[in-house]
Amino acid sequence: MKSKDNYNTAFAFLATLFFMWGFITVLVDALVPRLKDVFELSYGQSIMVQLAFFGAFFCFAIPSSFLLERIGYQRGIVIGLCIMGIACILFYPAASMREFWIFITAFFTLAAGITLLQVAANPYVTLLGDEKTASSRLNLSQAFNSFGTLLAPIIGALFLLSDTVMDSKAIEKLNESDRLDYYASEALTVQEPFIIIALILFALAAIFGWKKLPSLIKAAPVGGYSQLLSNKKFLFGMLGIFMYVGAEVSIGSFLVNYFQELDVIENIKNNEFLRGLSSFLLVGKDIDKLDAKAVLGSFVTLYWGGAMIGRFIGAFLMRFISSGRLLMIFGLLAITMIVISVSSNGTTAMFTILAVGLFNSIMFPTIFSLALNGLDNLKAQASGLLVMAIVGGAIIPKLIGTIADAMSTDEDGNLTGQGLGIAFLCLTFCYGYIAYYGLTKRKV
Repeated sequence: MKSKDNYNTAFAFLATLFFMWGFITVLVDALVPRLKDVFELSYGQSIMVQLAFFGAFFCFAIPSSFLLERIGYQRGIVIGLCIMGIACILFYPAASMREFWIFITAFFTLAAGITLLQVAANPYVTLLGDEKTASSRLNLSQAFNSFGTLLAPIIGALFLLSDTVMDSKAIEKLNESDRLDYYASEALTVQEPFIIIALILFALAAIFGWKKLPSLIKAAPVGGYSQLLSNKKFLFGMLGIFMYVGAEVSIGSFLVNYFQELDVIENIKNNEFLRGLSSFLLVGKDIDKLDAKAVLGSFVTLYWGGAMIGRFIGAFLMRFISSGRLLMIFGLLAITMIVISVSSNGTTAMFTILAVGLFNSIMFPTIFSLALNGLDNLKAQASGLLVMAIVGGAIIPKLIGTIADAMSTDEDGNLTGQGLGIAFLCLTFCYGYIAYYGLTKRKV
């Protein structure tokens, strides 16, 4: 009984970590449209934020595994939280100086801290009970992650997208005093939320430094990485993580821009239900007084909210349906939603692409736990490799952004307004692979 109580306490503490990195990851997504306007970036250039953020997972996943073997998982969590806090503080000078490279450095540092947390927490959760229920348990913990992703778009819409951004021509028309005031207000928009987050992260680091967690992960054998990299079943799982994160981040990062292409802002303002829903998501604000991006950004909450609801549903359904079979079904449904969205227009296109979030829900925790299944004392090293595969969140969105730029103009250089829709179709290949991976694991 005491062991079970310790496991429950450990799970509760870890749930806060899942919440925080989910919240921060999506807050980065919310910052992309703002940076695109502030620095007048193309889709391909704006996704450099994602390239820096998720590229850090590739760079630091394996070093994180080695570090955790030396200092232990609890100390690793504390260090990871501190690194994230320092990264959030970097947003202060980045915003004040309006230097894009400092933003990129801050994102890269932030992701390094999250990488350390991911490598430690994901396998740890799978070990807090029977291996047969590991997928369900990881889905439940990821539901807290989704709660963070649910709140982040609201915070992003309120603090990062709520006012209109001037282009360079408008800024040039301002006198020196007004220009400095504008830059100061722009800086404050980004600085306040990230300073608050930094303080929360440092407080969590202090709590985890004080609370003792059960020690469950055994030392990995020498040559563990070579064993894993020669294991085809495990490599298929790595590719699944790569595909999933890339697809999820691609949609999440470009949703506001996609809604702009669909030109649904008037549909929202003229529909009583949608108008009320947007105002509710924006904590009662009058949407007529907000920039269009803030109104559109409020609906991104539904994308991440669907992931949270889907994980609770998935944890329940896995009592009756194998995790692999459910993964296959959700992958096929995600493809269906993308095809319907790209083939339609208006609010139909908007809500069907948002529905992809619901079917994304179980993918990461299910692929992760299926890939770890049966690896015993190799789980810590396997977790490092799986987290490294999160680099898909850097590579695939960059490709999608490049495709969107290419398809946004015709041969005569005229805007088509269809670039992202066509680019999103490419993501069906990602979800197709995930459905196939689920098919191969349908008995697990």
